[in-house]
Amino acid sequence: MSADDVPLGPIDYLVVEFPSDARFDGSALAHLRDLVERDVIAVLDLAFVRRDAEKVVAIDITELGLDGDIDVSLFAEAASGLIGDDDLAEAAGILEPGHAAATIVYDNRWAAPFVGALNRTAVQVVASGRIPVADFLAALDR
Repeated sequence: MSADDVPLGPIDYLVVEFPSDARFDGSALAHLRDLVERDVIAVLDLAFVRRDAEKVVAIDITELGLDGDIDVSLFAEAASGLIGDDDLAEAAGILEPGHAAATIVYDNRWAAPFVGALNRTAVQVVASGRIPVADFLAALDR
């Protein structure tokens, strides 16, 4: 099977910051795992980085200090190669010293059949974007 045979949805990314004093209970990972198991998304890459006072350090998911009994194996293996060192350095550049970040690249599997149907008829998605939630809420308040 080639890459052309695999229907893909739009590919998105998120950078999520973890303050140094935050306790991460893993509930967000449980929701992420649910989205993957229901084939809503596919996590293509998941990488963690911490910004120290002088440097940027790549960290393993097990170094986040997760509370509870959370199986992170699904996420530990997500590495398509889309996230490079430059991407991690850029993500770390927006962090406060001592904070960590997760960079997640994911395929919107829910949209793959729609995009595939468009492509089969020579129609294609030529742009996509994201509207920040704060902007949407501000527009509702007008």
